[in-house]
Amino acid sequence: MGLFGFFSKEKKETLDKGLEKSKENFFGKLSRALVGKTTVDEEVLDELEEILISSDVGVGTTVKIIRRIEERVARDKYATTDELDRILREEVAALLQENKSIDITDSFETEHLPKPYVIMVVGVNGVGKTTTIGKLAHQFQQRGRKVVLGAADTFRAAAVDQLKMWGQRVNVPVIDHGMNTDPSAVAYDALKKGVEIGADVIIIDTAGRLHTKVNLMNELGKIKRVMQKVLPDAPHEVLLVLDGSTGQNAVIQAREFTKATEVTALAITKLDGTAKGGVVVGISDEFQIPVKYIGVGEKMDDLQVFDRMEFVDSLFKRIG
Repeated sequence: MGLFGFFSKEKKETLDKGLEKSKENFFGKLSRALVGKTTVDEEVLDELEEILISSDVGVGTTVKIIRRIEERVARDKYATTDELDRILREEVAALLQENKSIDITDSFETEHLPKPYVIMVVGVNGVGKTTTIGKLAHQFQQRGRKVVLGAADTFRAAAVDQLKMWGQRVNVPVIDHGMNTDPSAVAYDALKKGVEIGADVIIIDTAGRLHTKVNLMNELGKIKRVMQKVLPDAPHEVLLVLDGSTGQNAVIQAREFTKATEVTALAITKLDGTAKGGVVVGISDEFQIPVKYIGVGEKMDDLQVFDRMEFVDSLFKRIG
Protein backbone atom coordinates (compact mmCIF):
# COMPACT_ATOMS: atom_id res chain seq x y z
CA MET A 1 0.00 0.00 0.00
CA GLY A 2 1.27 3.49 -0.81
CA LEU A 3 1.59 6.34 1.64
CA PHE A 4 -2.06 7.36 1.60
CA GLY A 5 -3.88 4.31 0.30
CA PHE A 6 -5.63 6.27 -2.48
CA PHE A 7 -3.83 4.28 -5.14
CA SER A 8 -5.02 0.84 -6.06
CA LYS A 9 -2.51 -1.95 -5.42
CA GLU A 10 -2.25 -2.59 -9.19
CA LYS A 11 -1.52 1.04 -10.00
CA LYS A 12 1.11 1.21 -7.30
CA GLU A 13 2.77 -1.97 -8.59
CA THR A 14 2.83 -0.51 -12.12
CA LEU A 15 4.35 2.70 -10.80
CA ASP A 16 7.00 0.80 -8.80
CA LYS A 17 7.86 -1.31 -11.84
CA GLY A 18 7.87 1.71 -14.17
CA LEU A 19 10.37 3.55 -11.99
CA GLU A 20 12.55 0.50 -11.32
CA LYS A 21 15.44 1.52 -13.58
CA SER A 22 15.50 5.08 -12.23
CA LYS A 23 15.52 3.70 -8.70
CA GLU A 24 18.26 1.14 -9.40
CA ASN A 25 20.39 3.82 -11.05
CA PHE A 26 19.93 6.23 -8.16
CA PHE A 27 20.29 3.85 -5.23
CA GLY A 28 23.12 1.90 -6.80
CA LYS A 29 25.15 5.10 -6.96
CA LEU A 30 24.00 6.28 -3.53
CA SER A 31 24.85 2.98 -1.84
CA ARG A 32 28.36 3.06 -3.32
CA ALA A 33 28.79 6.67 -2.18
CA LEU A 34 27.74 5.87 1.40
CA VAL A 35 29.99 2.86 1.96
CA GLY A 36 31.71 3.31 5.31
CA LYS A 37 29.98 6.65 6.03
CA THR A 38 27.72 7.15 9.03
CA THR A 39 27.07 10.90 9.11
CA VAL A 40 25.82 13.25 6.44
CA ASP A 41 28.89 15.41 5.93
CA GLU A 42 30.04 17.66 3.11
CA GLU A 43 31.57 14.77 1.19
CA VAL A 44 28.31 12.82 1.28
CA LEU A 45 26.36 15.88 0.10
CA ASP A 46 28.83 16.43 -2.76
CA GLU A 47 28.35 12.82 -3.83
CA LEU A 48 24.57 13.18 -3.54
CA GLU A 49 24.68 16.32 -5.67
CA GLU A 50 26.51 14.46 -8.44
CA ILE A 51 24.11 11.54 -8.24
CA LEU A 52 21.02 13.78 -8.50
CA ILE A 53 22.44 15.63 -11.50
CA SER A 54 23.36 12.36 -13.23
CA SER A 55 19.79 11.11 -12.53
CA ASP A 56 18.48 14.00 -14.67
CA VAL A 57 17.06 16.01 -11.80
CA GLY A 58 18.84 19.04 -13.30
CA VAL A 59 21.44 21.38 -11.84
CA GLY A 60 19.15 24.13 -10.52
CA THR A 61 16.77 21.73 -8.81
CA THR A 62 19.65 19.65 -7.40
CA VAL A 63 21.25 22.73 -5.87
CA LYS A 64 17.92 23.59 -4.26
CA ILE A 65 17.50 20.06 -2.82
CA ILE A 66 21.09 19.96 -1.48
CA ARG A 67 20.68 23.38 0.14
CA ARG A 68 17.53 22.21 1.94
CA ILE A 69 19.22 19.02 3.13
CA GLU A 70 22.23 21.06 4.36
CA GLU A 71 19.88 23.29 6.35
CA ARG A 72 18.18 20.28 7.92
CA VAL A 73 21.44 18.56 8.75
CA ALA A 74 22.75 21.77 10.34
CA ARG A 75 19.52 22.14 12.32
CA ASP A 76 19.17 18.49 13.39
CA LYS A 77 22.90 17.98 14.08
CA TYR A 78 22.47 14.22 14.39
CA ALA A 79 21.49 13.31 10.79
CA THR A 80 22.95 9.94 9.83
CA THR A 81 23.35 8.38 6.41
CA ASP A 82 20.53 5.97 7.33
CA GLU A 83 18.18 8.94 7.57
CA LEU A 84 19.25 10.41 4.26
CA ASP A 85 16.60 8.45 2.32
CA ARG A 86 13.81 9.87 4.45
CA ILE A 87 15.14 13.44 4.39
CA LEU A 88 15.59 13.29 0.63
CA ARG A 89 12.09 11.87 0.14
CA GLU A 90 10.52 14.60 2.30
CA GLU A 91 12.39 17.43 0.58
CA VAL A 92 11.59 16.23 -2.94
CA ALA A 93 7.90 15.78 -2.03
CA ALA A 94 7.85 19.30 -0.54
CA LEU A 95 9.42 20.69 -3.71
CA LEU A 96 6.79 19.01 -5.91
CA GLN A 97 4.03 20.40 -3.69
CA GLU A 98 5.41 23.93 -4.09
CA ASN A 99 5.36 23.40 -7.84
CA LYS A 100 1.61 22.89 -7.65
CA SER A 101 1.77 19.27 -8.76
CA ILE A 102 -1.71 17.78 -8.78
CA ASP A 103 -2.32 15.99 -5.52
CA ILE A 104 -4.37 12.83 -5.05
CA THR A 105 -7.27 13.99 -7.16
CA ASP A 106 -8.70 12.00 -10.00
CA SER A 107 -8.08 14.24 -13.01
CA PHE A 108 -10.57 12.13 -14.97
CA GLU A 109 -13.48 13.30 -12.83
CA THR A 110 -14.97 16.31 -14.61
CA GLU A 111 -17.95 17.39 -12.52
CA HIS A 112 -16.15 20.47 -11.24
CA LEU A 113 -14.87 21.48 -14.70
CA PRO A 114 -16.47 23.64 -17.40
CA LYS A 115 -18.46 21.60 -19.91
CA PRO A 116 -17.19 20.88 -22.48
CA TYR A 117 -13.66 20.94 -21.02
CA VAL A 118 -11.22 21.68 -23.84
CA ILE A 119 -7.66 20.31 -23.67
CA MET A 120 -5.17 21.48 -26.30
CA VAL A 121 -2.27 19.02 -26.49
CA VAL A 122 1.19 20.20 -27.57
CA GLY A 123 4.59 18.53 -27.86
CA VAL A 124 7.15 17.49 -30.47
CA ASN A 125 6.60 14.45 -32.68
CA GLY A 126 7.75 11.15 -31.24
CA VAL A 127 7.14 11.89 -27.55
CA GLY A 128 3.95 9.83 -27.41
CA LYS A 129 1.56 12.74 -27.90
CA THR A 130 -1.08 10.92 -29.96
CA THR A 131 -0.85 7.81 -27.78
CA THR A 132 -1.32 10.01 -24.70
CA ILE A 133 -4.43 11.55 -26.27
CA GLY A 134 -5.80 8.07 -27.03
CA LYS A 135 -5.19 6.89 -23.47
CA LEU A 136 -6.74 10.06 -22.02
CA ALA A 137 -9.82 9.60 -24.23
CA HIS A 138 -10.13 5.98 -23.11
CA GLN A 139 -9.83 6.81 -19.41
CA PHE A 140 -12.33 9.69 -19.59
CA GLN A 141 -14.72 7.42 -21.44
CA GLN A 142 -14.26 4.61 -18.89
CA ARG A 143 -15.59 7.04 -16.32
CA GLY A 144 -18.69 7.71 -18.39
CA ARG A 145 -17.50 10.94 -19.99
CA LYS A 146 -18.42 11.82 -23.57
CA VAL A 147 -15.24 12.67 -25.52
CA VAL A 148 -14.51 14.26 -28.92
CA LEU A 149 -11.04 14.34 -30.51
CA GLY A 150 -9.79 16.92 -33.02
CA ALA A 151 -6.99 15.92 -35.44
CA ALA A 152 -5.38 19.36 -35.80
CA ASP A 153 -1.82 18.05 -36.31
CA THR A 154 -2.37 18.26 -40.06
CA PHE A 155 1.26 18.73 -41.14
CA ARG A 156 2.44 15.19 -40.45
CA ALA A 157 1.15 12.39 -42.63
CA ALA A 158 0.80 9.79 -39.90
CA ALA A 159 -0.67 12.07 -37.21
CA VAL A 160 -4.24 12.30 -38.54
CA ASP A 161 -4.42 8.58 -39.35
CA GLN A 162 -2.94 7.67 -36.00
CA LEU A 163 -5.53 9.73 -34.13
CA LYS A 164 -8.36 8.26 -36.20
CA MET A 165 -7.04 4.79 -35.39
CA TRP A 166 -7.08 5.63 -31.67
CA GLY A 167 -10.62 7.02 -32.06
CA GLN A 168 -11.81 3.71 -33.53
CA ARG A 169 -9.93 1.73 -30.92
CA VAL A 170 -11.47 3.54 -27.96
CA ASN A 171 -14.77 4.28 -29.74
CA VAL A 172 -14.53 8.08 -29.65
CA PRO A 173 -15.44 10.40 -32.57
CA VAL A 174 -12.51 12.11 -34.31
CA ILE A 175 -13.00 15.32 -36.29
CA ASP A 176 -10.52 15.58 -39.14
CA HIS A 177 -10.07 17.39 -42.45
CA GLY A 178 -7.22 15.18 -43.62
CA MET A 179 -3.62 16.25 -44.12
CA ASN A 180 -2.26 19.69 -45.08
CA THR A 181 -5.50 21.39 -44.08
CA ASP A 182 -6.00 24.34 -41.73
CA PRO A 183 -5.51 23.10 -38.14
CA SER A 184 -7.63 25.88 -36.65
CA ALA A 185 -10.58 24.88 -38.87
CA VAL A 186 -10.32 21.35 -37.47
CA ALA A 187 -10.27 22.69 -33.91
CA TYR A 188 -13.29 24.91 -34.67
CA ASP A 189 -15.30 21.98 -36.05
CA ALA A 190 -14.27 19.71 -33.16
CA LEU A 191 -15.56 22.27 -30.63
CA LYS A 192 -18.80 22.79 -32.58
CA LYS A 193 -19.35 19.04 -32.71
CA GLY A 194 -18.53 18.71 -29.01
CA VAL A 195 -21.04 21.40 -28.07
CA GLU A 196 -23.69 19.85 -30.36
CA ILE A 197 -23.46 16.37 -28.85
CA GLY A 198 -23.01 17.57 -25.25
CA ALA A 199 -19.42 16.32 -24.90
CA ASP A 200 -17.75 16.51 -21.48
CA VAL A 201 -14.22 16.67 -22.87
CA ILE A 202 -12.75 17.80 -26.20
CA ILE A 203 -9.09 17.00 -26.85
CA ILE A 204 -7.29 18.78 -29.69
CA ASP A 205 -4.05 17.39 -31.12
CA THR A 206 -1.72 20.07 -32.55
CA ALA A 207 1.41 20.15 -34.73
CA GLY A 208 4.50 18.78 -33.03
CA ARG A 209 6.88 21.18 -34.62
CA LEU A 210 6.80 23.87 -37.30
CA HIS A 211 9.87 25.22 -39.05
CA THR A 212 10.45 28.02 -36.56
CA LYS A 213 9.29 28.89 -33.08
CA VAL A 214 7.51 31.95 -34.56
CA ASN A 215 5.51 29.66 -36.87
CA LEU A 216 4.63 27.41 -33.96
CA MET A 217 3.64 30.37 -31.79
CA ASN A 218 1.46 31.82 -34.56
CA GLU A 219 -0.18 28.48 -35.31
CA LEU A 220 -1.03 27.71 -31.67
CA GLY A 221 -2.22 31.29 -31.16
CA LYS A 222 -4.51 31.03 -34.19
CA ILE A 223 -5.95 27.69 -33.01
CA LYS A 224 -6.75 29.28 -29.64
CA ARG A 225 -8.40 32.35 -31.20
CA VAL A 226 -10.55 30.25 -33.52
CA MET A 227 -11.63 27.93 -30.66
CA GLN A 228 -12.66 31.00 -28.67
CA LYS A 229 -15.24 31.84 -31.36
CA VAL A 230 -17.08 28.71 -30.22
CA LEU A 231 -16.17 28.74 -26.51
CA PRO A 232 -14.77 32.06 -25.26
CA ASP A 233 -12.77 30.46 -22.42
CA ALA A 234 -11.22 27.62 -24.53
CA PRO A 235 -8.79 25.97 -24.21
CA HIS A 236 -9.20 25.29 -20.50
CA GLU A 237 -5.93 23.36 -20.39
CA VAL A 238 -2.79 23.33 -22.53
CA LEU A 239 -1.12 19.97 -21.90
CA LEU A 240 2.53 19.62 -22.91
CA VAL A 241 3.60 16.01 -23.54
CA LEU A 242 7.28 15.24 -22.90
CA ASP A 243 9.25 12.03 -23.32
CA GLY A 244 10.84 11.31 -19.93
CA SER A 245 13.33 8.87 -21.44
CA THR A 246 15.10 11.76 -23.20
CA GLY A 247 16.12 13.29 -19.86
CA GLN A 248 17.54 16.79 -20.29
CA ASN A 249 16.28 16.93 -23.87
CA ALA A 250 12.76 16.97 -22.44
CA VAL A 251 13.78 20.04 -20.43
CA ILE A 252 14.92 21.80 -23.64
CA GLN A 253 11.58 20.96 -25.29
CA ALA A 254 9.68 22.29 -22.27
CA ARG A 255 11.67 25.52 -22.55
CA GLU A 256 10.75 25.91 -26.23
CA PHE A 257 7.06 25.21 -25.76
CA THR A 258 6.63 27.41 -22.69
CA LYS A 259 8.04 30.27 -24.78
CA ALA A 260 5.74 29.47 -27.71
CA THR A 261 2.49 29.14 -25.76
CA GLU A 262 1.10 29.18 -22.24
CA VAL A 263 1.41 25.62 -20.92
CA THR A 264 -0.78 24.81 -17.91
CA ALA A 265 -0.07 21.10 -17.30
CA LEU A 266 2.50 18.41 -18.16
CA ALA A 267 2.30 14.76 -19.15
CA ILE A 268 5.64 12.96 -18.91
CA THR A 269 5.66 9.71 -20.87
CA LYS A 270 7.94 6.67 -21.30
CA LEU A 271 9.26 6.63 -17.73
CA ASP A 272 9.23 2.85 -17.75
CA GLY A 273 12.40 1.41 -19.20
CA THR A 274 14.48 4.52 -18.47
CA ALA A 275 16.80 5.50 -15.63
CA LYS A 276 15.89 9.17 -16.08
CA GLY A 277 12.83 9.35 -13.78
CA GLY A 278 14.44 12.23 -11.87
CA VAL A 279 13.60 14.48 -14.80
CA VAL A 280 9.99 14.68 -13.49
CA VAL A 281 11.26 16.52 -10.40
CA GLY A 282 13.54 18.83 -12.40
CA ILE A 283 10.95 19.81 -15.01
CA SER A 284 8.24 20.42 -12.43
CA ASP A 285 10.61 22.62 -10.42
CA GLU A 286 12.14 24.60 -13.28
CA PHE A 287 8.90 25.50 -15.04
CA GLN A 288 6.56 25.69 -12.04
CA ILE A 289 3.95 23.86 -14.10
CA PRO A 290 2.10 20.95 -12.49
CA VAL A 291 2.85 17.44 -13.70
CA LYS A 292 -0.61 16.00 -14.27
CA TYR A 293 0.03 12.61 -15.88
CA ILE A 294 2.94 10.19 -16.10
CA GLY A 295 3.34 7.26 -18.48
CA VAL A 296 4.74 4.16 -16.76
CA GLY A 297 3.82 1.39 -19.20
CA GLU A 298 2.18 0.39 -22.47
CA LYS A 299 -1.33 -0.39 -21.25
CA MET A 300 -4.23 2.07 -21.44
CA ASP A 301 -4.29 2.59 -17.68
CA ASP A 302 -0.52 2.97 -17.45
CA LEU A 303 -0.95 6.65 -18.13
CA GLN A 304 -1.48 7.56 -14.48
CA VAL A 305 -2.64 10.71 -12.75
CA PHE A 306 0.54 11.99 -11.13
CA ASP A 307 0.48 11.69 -7.37
CA ARG A 308 3.62 13.30 -5.94
CA MET A 309 3.66 11.32 -2.69
CA GLU A 310 3.23 7.97 -4.44
CA PHE A 311 5.81 8.98 -7.07
CA VAL A 312 8.40 9.96 -4.44
CA ASP A 313 7.56 6.83 -2.44
CA SER A 314 8.24 4.64 -5.51
CA LEU A 315 11.31 6.57 -6.67
CA PHE A 316 13.01 6.53 -3.27
CA LYS A 317 11.88 3.14 -2.06
CA ARG A 318 14.83 0.98 -1.06
CA ILE A 319 15.44 -1.98 -3.35
CA GLY A 320 15.07 -5.42 -1.84
